[in-house]
Amino acid sequence: MRLANKLAVITAAASGMGRAGVDLFLREGARVVAIDINAAALATLAQDMAAKGHTVETVVADLSRPDEVKRAIHVAADRLGGIDVLWAHAGTPGPAGVEDLDLAAYDQAIALNVTSATLSAGEAIGHMRARGGGAVVFTSSVSGLVGSMFSPVYSAAKFAVVGLTKSLAQRFAADGVRVNVVCPGLADTPMKLGFTGRSGDPAEAAANQARMLAAVPMGRLCKAEEVAHAALWLASDDAGFVTGVALPVDGGFTAR
Repeated sequence: MRLANKLAVITAAASGMGRAGVDLFLREGARVVAIDINAAALATLAQDMAAKGHTVETVVADLSRPDEVKRAIHVAADRLGGIDVLWAHAGTPGPAGVEDLDLAAYDQAIALNVTSATLSAGEAIGHMRARGGGAVVFTSSVSGLVGSMFSPVYSAAKFAVVGLTKSLAQRFAADGVRVNVVCPGLADTPMKLGFTGRSGDPAEAAANQARMLAAVPMGRLCKAEEVAHAALWLASDDAGFVTGVALPVDGGFTAR
């Protein structure tokens, strides 16, 4: 098992890619704390994992609030007895445009996509140092590698996460802490409509999805489990000499 006896924390863990990561990390031998704002979904997650013979600790937290980020990471560390792996996955699509920008929505997008990632890593790395090293995995997007006309605010935030990754990878390499980031393409998760269907019109959402997929050589949506497997590899000792990498999971979108 690739995460045998590792102490892992996953944020935005109650659905989509984060939930897939909880399931996968547990199967690969880790002890896991799942953090999310949705208490009901976390309870369902814990029940589903118990039915598979696994135990997952859960922490309810609003990761758009800096104090909640810090509290959640410290609670997770206390429950696990340390942290070896952090998958900082929290994010949100944010506003579609910049004309007449809703500053509250903009601030929320930056808070969840950038600030929560920065703070969660900053809080977790001290715990990793105490254990002789560890692995941080962030979630960016293909929109953090190439600009997105659909989601410029999201794209700006996810470019920031890639820059954060490359900077922290250098800063903490001497401490044995590796820092990498997964960059998914459009995925078949609950967040998908936040990109394709902002207007609420199903026909427009379908047309936007078709237009996006036309640029994907493999011609399909990304699966949550595929991103979880990429995060698992980056978190595991199999990637022991890999740091500062932005790994696309995008069906060839960024290979154009």
